Amino acid sequence: MGKNREIAKAAGVIGGATFLSRILGYLRDVIVANLFGAGLATDAFIVANRIPNYLRRLFGEGTLNASLVPVFSEYLNRRSHDEAWELANVVMSSISALLTLLTLLGIFFAPFVVRVLAPGFSDNPEQFALTVLLTRVTFPFAVFIGLSAAVMGILNTLKHFGAPALAPAILNIMMILCALFLSPHLSVPILSLSIGVLLGGLFQFLVQVPFLRRKGFRFRFRFSLRHSGFRRVVRLMVPGVIGQSVLQINIFIGNILASFLPTGSISFLFFADRLVQFPLGVFGISAATAILPTLSQHAAEENLPGMVEALARTMRLVLFLMVPSLVGLAVLSVPIVSALFQRGNFGYPATLATAQALLFYSLGLWAFAEVRVVAQIYYAMQDTWTPMKIGAIAVLANIVLSLLFMGPLKHGGLALANSLSSMLNVAALVWILRRRVGPIGGTAFLRLLLKILPASAVLGLCAHYGAGTELWKLHGHTMAKFYKLGWGIFLGGGAYTVMCLLLRVQEVWIVRDWLFRHFAGSHR
Repeated sequence: MGKNREIAKAAGVIGGATFLSRILGYLRDVIVANLFGAGLATDAFIVANRIPNYLRRLFGEGTLNASLVPVFSEYLNRRSHDEAWELANVVMSSISALLTLLTLLGIFFAPFVVRVLAPGFSDNPEQFALTVLLTRVTFPFAVFIGLSAAVMGILNTLKHFGAPALAPAILNIMMILCALFLSPHLSVPILSLSIGVLLGGLFQFLVQVPFLRRKGFRFRFRFSLRHSGFRRVVRLMVPGVIGQSVLQINIFIGNILASFLPTGSISFLFFADRLVQFPLGVFGISAATAILPTLSQHAAEENLPGMVEALARTMRLVLFLMVPSLVGLAVLSVPIVSALFQRGNFGYPATLATAQALLFYSLGLWAFAEVRVVAQIYYAMQDTWTPMKIGAIAVLANIVLSLLFMGPLKHGGLALANSLSSMLNVAALVWILRRRVGPIGGTAFLRLLLKILPASAVLGLCAHYGAGTELWKLHGHTMAKFYKLGWGIFLGGGAYTVMCLLLRVQEVWIVRDWLFRHFAGSHR
């Protein structure tokens, strides 16, 4: 139980910091939608930002962390601290050097990169040229996010979660400041966002450095591709790139296909994805990040029952949080998009189009989260090949489903294909895991579902009643919209909580106990 409380506490710390970052992210998206709308320039920036955004999620929330934490944890448990710090220096030095080379190549081959990411832009020379420019400006972000992710993995292994979780907020702050105060002074206003990405990546890394130094780390440049620990990290990371980032690869594919759809389709998918990332980041990715050091420690101690128990409890907690989240997003898709974005150059037709994508993305929210959690036990056991193979199948399924659905459903079909392929991904990972380690508490999962599904249905009815149907077509009326939306969320969330208490859902008390301990501890 001590380990479970430790995981819950870490997930809460990461979730709270991620919540702040997501709020700033939505404030950023509101400003972008208001200043630039959903048109040619915004589509160009979104495509140009796909590479840094992919690298941020890949490194900052995914593969490097999943590959470094098990190896660094093993060094701490089975070797000396000096050897562990040496590994950290080699990883940071080698990763930064390799990403610098990648950045130089990316800047030089930017036109080719844009043709791959958005082949449909080639028919519009103005949009193509703008996308190439923005891509070149944002590419150096790769170096900063690689360093930031390495520091995050080291700090997480040392059970320090706060600073790494807060670091992404810096990126949003810099983009907001550049959009508001730099864009009026540029001949190409959208360029301010790319500059904000670059500055945000730099400060995202720098803000974590003091905390690492307090742990005793001193940076020494140690570039060595032959270091045994670094080679193990790379061996884990290479297949993990696919296994841990299937969602991002699918989004990449969606953007490529969306470039052939009507103008604005990429923006609709982008804004909908941003909304889905809120509960996914606060609950799903936070839980996955928090559980990895514990799983890695169990793996180093060869404690298989402890690993399975920790995984099962975390999966149930994520399901308890994700199912009501997906129902809330689906029911309130139009009110959410209207309240957040419908102003300035972002009109009601754009709201409806974005809400359609949000509805289909929300169907797969639980799968997006559970994939990240289940994959962690494979990475803790230093098996990145299984998630890679299953991920490759999921990517192929996404391509087939996207081509099938994009005709009748346009951009909504691309979102639906992403959700369905993620469901396939998590189902296959769980099936293989069960064959390897035995039962993982399937009966407990079924009991939980039989309770939270009716509770989530009540949530949906109350949220729909609270939000109403008026206002959402109107431009402006921001405060009134937020009041109605907030009332719908309050009624839905309250109804879900009451239903879960009546049905004696254990996860309610787990969350309550963590909140009480957290706030009691913060006021001592």
